[in-house]
Formats: sequence, C-alpha cells, structure tokens
Amino acid sequence: MAELLPALRGLPPAYLVGGAVRDMLRGAESVDLDIAVEGDAVAVARTLAERLGGEAREHERFGTATVRAGGVTADLATTRRERYERPGALPVVEPAPLADDLVRRDFTINAMAVGLSEDDVGELHDPHGGRTDLESGVVRVLHERSFIDDPTRLLRAVRYEARLGMRMDARTEELARTAAADGALETVSGPRIRDELMDLLRELEAPSALEHARELEIDSALHPSLAAEPELAAAAALGAAETGADRGLAALATLVARAPDELEPWVESLALARAERDAVMAAARHAPGLVRSLQGEVPDSVVHTLLRGEPPETLAVALALGAPGGPIHRYLADLRGVRLEVTGDDLLAAGIPPSPAVGRALEETLRRKLDGEVGGRDEELALAIEVARREEGG
Repeated sequence: MAELLPALRGLPPAYLVGGAVRDMLRGAESVDLDIAVEGDAVAVARTLAERLGGEAREHERFGTATVRAGGVTADLATTRRERYERPGALPVVEPAPLADDLVRRDFTINAMAVGLSEDDVGELHDPHGGRTDLESGVVRVLHERSFIDDPTRLLRAVRYEARLGMRMDARTEELARTAAADGALETVSGPRIRDELMDLLRELEAPSALEHARELEIDSALHPSLAAEPELAAAAALGAAETGADRGLAALATLVARAPDELEPWVESLALARAERDAVMAAARHAPGLVRSLQGEVPDSVVHTLLRGEPPETLAVALALGAPGGPIHRYLADLRGVRLEVTGDDLLAAGIPPSPAVGRALEETLRRKLDGEVGGRDEELALAIEVARREEGG
C-alpha cells in the first residue's frame, strides 16, 4: 500500500476488494491483491506500471491487467455488473459502479471494498453486512439465485467454511441443499468443477469441507456414484505427506476408489492434465489391491514388483485404506532406487544372443538382488548369463 497509494493519485477511483479485504479484517495475510477500478482498469494498470517502474500484463478480453513492480503484484479489473443468460453459464459483464460490482460476488464476506483513492483511502464499503458475518462466522450468499447462477459456489461455500472456521447461515444452507438436489452442478463444465474441487481438496481442512458437502449431498450431485469420505480423505492427506504425493490428487482418488470404472468418465470430464488423471485412476484402481497384497511377510522383490511404476498417489491411498506401512516405507527408502550393475549390453558381450531371454534374465537377477541372494557386478553377471542360457535352452 505504501507504494500503491501514491501511484494511484489522480487516477479513477480504485478499491481493494474480495479476499484481501476479508483477510485484512481477520488479521491474516492475503494471497491475492485484487483492485477494482471505476473506470478503465487496463489504462490504470499501464499508468501504475509506469509510475512504479514495473510492467503491466494486459488481458483486454476481460478488461483486466496484472501489474508487477518490485515487491508489488496486483490484479486490476474494471468494476462491473453481471447477468447470466442461463444457469451455470459464464456471466455476461459490462462496466458498472462499485455497488453493482459488490452485489455480483459470491458471499457477503467477499463483497467488501476498501477505498484506495484520495479522500476515500481506508474507507470500508460494506453494503451487505460482510464484516458482521465475518465476525459472526457466517457464510452467506447475497441473493436467492446465487447457487443457480454459479453452482461452483456450492463447492466454494464448504471450502470457505472449512478454511475460515465458519458456517453457512440457515437460508444459505437451504439454498445450497436445494440447488444440489435440483442438479445445478450438471449445468457447469468439467474444468470449472475441477478448479473449485481441487482447491477444496488441497485445503488443509478438506475433510471438514467434505463432511458438510456429504451432508448437503453435493458429492452425489457431482456424480451419483461419488461418495465423500472425510476420514479417508484425511488419511490420504497423511499418506501424501509420507509418500510425496499430491494431497489433492490423493484425496480425489479416495472419492473415486469405490467405483473407479463408473467414475472414470466423470474424471475425464474434469480435464485434468494427463499425468494427473492417470495418477488418480491408478490410485483408485490399484490401491485397494495393495492393501491385500502387502499383508504378512512380503519379500522385498515382491514389494518392488507391486509398487514399481505406481505414482505416489497410489501409495498414499493404499496407506489410507489400511495397507501396512512397513513395506511401502521400505520401498520408498531403500528398494525404489535399487538397480543392477549389469545391463543387456553386458550379456550380449558375453555371447548371449539378442532375445526376450535377456530381459527375463535381468528381471530374475534384479529379483534375487532385492532379496539379498546376489551382490556385486560379478555375481550379477554370472547369474544373468546362467538364467539367460537356461531361458534359451527352455
């Protein structure tokens, strides 16, 4: 602010808005600095960047821009009103005063602004009682059609509840329950669901959010076979910390693990990155089997075979489902990096002709190395040659 306020002098009225205001009133640090401008936000961003010795990245299509200068990063947007041509559609926007910009927002706690210009500096604009709701711990929508216009707010509401330690008021909860039951989420594209859902699943308090989502039947509104299990998601978060998995992807896999075949098309609709999608589906499909396969005394070679090639999310979900931790931790700490000192070229140089027997010989040698039956390059080469010749003879 010490840098921004002088740079904003003489420019159209500007306001700090959204989560930054909410977090400031909570005494918390804010991730984003959003500034609403009653005027041409792109032109203001250019001037700001020039005055601060930085640069402005413009997004003309949306009438927004990002200014980066030294330690300052701020997103600027023209104040606007919105209308929805149909439920779940992206809004049609047009410039409008601050009052219209605030009433279009999701919840009262995000519908506040603080003046940044001239005599209005530091003035709180709170026409919808956001500060009172924040102090009372209430998440409240601004109008009756909020969840119909943008059904992703259903996921955002339970996320804010969990993150901020708040709760929806009775009317907002009733509207959420009705919107979920009436299929509001079916009107939203998969990528928009993905963005809100992954934000929720990556929250530290995601299990609490999932618990209320289950109570409101938001989970089954996303897909009839989807069932949120807060305890399982919490266990997957712990498993992710132990295995280096992505906690959000691991939590998503727990939602899918009960019916992976039925839910695969839904996962596809989310348009995750291919590697993320593959990790989720591998974890959902393979983790339950690992719970059974890793029980009892399992040789290191078998542990290696079972876990090799699995993404860390599979291991995290397996732990969450009750797989013994010993073999998984042993694999991560000791077995994952085990390699042979010999290669197929060594076998060819020893006179073994190229054939599938070479690969099988190396696999068998690795298995015995993992189980402590061979050690050192000479022993590996001798065993691999022996196995390859036996395979060829067979």
